[in-house]
Amino acid sequence: MLDFKQMVADRHEYAREWKKRTGGKVIGYFETYFPEEVAYAAGLLPVRLLAEHEPDIKSDKWLYGACYPVRDIVNQFLLGRMEYIDGLVNTEGCQWMFNGYEVITNNNPELFKHYLFLPDYTESKTSKDALRSELGVFKERLEAWTGKTITDAALDHAIEVYNKNRFLLRQICELRRADRPVILGSEYMNMMLADQVMDKEEMNGILEEFIRELEQREPYKDKIRIMLIGSETWNSELEELIEKYGGNVVIDELDNGTSYFWNTIFPQKDRLMAIALRYLGRPRQPIKESNWRRRPDHIAQMAEDYFIDGAIIAKQIYCHPHGTDNYAVWKILRERYIPYHYFERDNTVPEAETGMRIEAFFNMLRPGLTRLVGWHNKIDL
Repeated sequence: MLDFKQMVADRHEYAREWKKRTGGKVIGYFETYFPEEVAYAAGLLPVRLLAEHEPDIKSDKWLYGACYPVRDIVNQFLLGRMEYIDGLVNTEGCQWMFNGYEVITNNNPELFKHYLFLPDYTESKTSKDALRSELGVFKERLEAWTGKTITDAALDHAIEVYNKNRFLLRQICELRRADRPVILGSEYMNMMLADQVMDKEEMNGILEEFIRELEQREPYKDKIRIMLIGSETWNSELEELIEKYGGNVVIDELDNGTSYFWNTIFPQKDRLMAIALRYLGRPRQPIKESNWRRRPDHIAQMAEDYFIDGAIIAKQIYCHPHGTDNYAVWKILRERYIPYHYFERDNTVPEAETGMRIEAFFNMLRPGLTRLVGWHNKIDL
C-alpha cells in the first residue's frame, strides 16, 4: 500500500536525492498559482514549501503577527532545514507569503529569487497579456540562471506531463463520488501534498499504480459526507479528525486540493499564453476573486456533484482574503440548505476542542440522514 504521508515526511531527503541523481536545481514556491510548467521545462524540480508543527524560535524577529504557515516556513529556512533549495519564487497572492519570501531571500542572498505578478483581477481584458508577458520575463530569467534554453519542445513536454498529472488526480477524485468511496479524505490530502513536492513524471507513475490499487479495494463503511472549504492546508490533521468522528471529506475546494488540478492547459502555438490562460482560468481563491463572484457557484456545484451532507469551513487565522470572502460562501450554502460549521485554526488543530465541535456538528446532521438510520451500528465512532 502506497504511503503518501511518509512521502510528505521524507520530502527534504527526496529533494536532496533528486539533486544528486539528476544534477538539477530545486526551486521552491509558496502558493499553487505558481506556473510550474515553465520551471519544469528548464529542468528544475518545483517544490511547494510546506509548514511543519514545531516551536518557532526564529521567525518572530522578522514576522511578528503573521500567519503560522509563513512563520514556520521562515523558521525552517533560518534553521537551515531547506538548504537544498536553490531558488525561490513568489507569485502574486498572499501578502504574508510575500513578506516571508522577502525575509528568506534577504537572509539567503545566494538564492535565485523572482517575483512573478499574476493579476488579482483575473478576468480583466488585459490580464492574459499581462501574465503572458510576466511568463516571458520569468522564462528569460530561468534561462540566464540555469544556462539552458527553454525550447518549445521542452515546454510541450512539461505541459504534457502536467496535464497527465491533472488527469490522474481528477480520475482519483471522481472515485470519491461513489456512495461508499474506496479512498478517505486523509489519504487523498496526503496524496495531494506528495504530488506538490515530487517530480511530476515520477509521481504520474505512482498515481497510475495507486489507481490500480484502488480498483482492488473494498469500499469504506458509510460515513457522513463532508466538503472541506477554506484556506490551503499543509497536512491531513483535520481530515483524520473528521474521520475519527464518523465523517469523510469526499470533496474540497482548497487551493492545494481540487483547485490545483481542476482545469487543464489547452495547447496552442504560443505555449506561454496557453499556460497563462490555464492559471487565470483555474477555480478562484478569494485573493483572485472578482465582481463576477465565481467561487460560490463553483462550491455549490461541487457540493451537488459529490452529494455532501454538510460542509466544514476551516479558515487560517490571519488569512484576511478568506475572512472577507466568507459571507459569500455562507450565503450560497444557506441558499442551498447545506449545513456547515465554521472555525479558525492556527499552527495546530487542537484535538479536544476541534473534535468536540466536529462531533457536535455531526450529531446535528445524523438525524436528517435517512441512509444512516441506525447510524450508531453502522459508523465507527
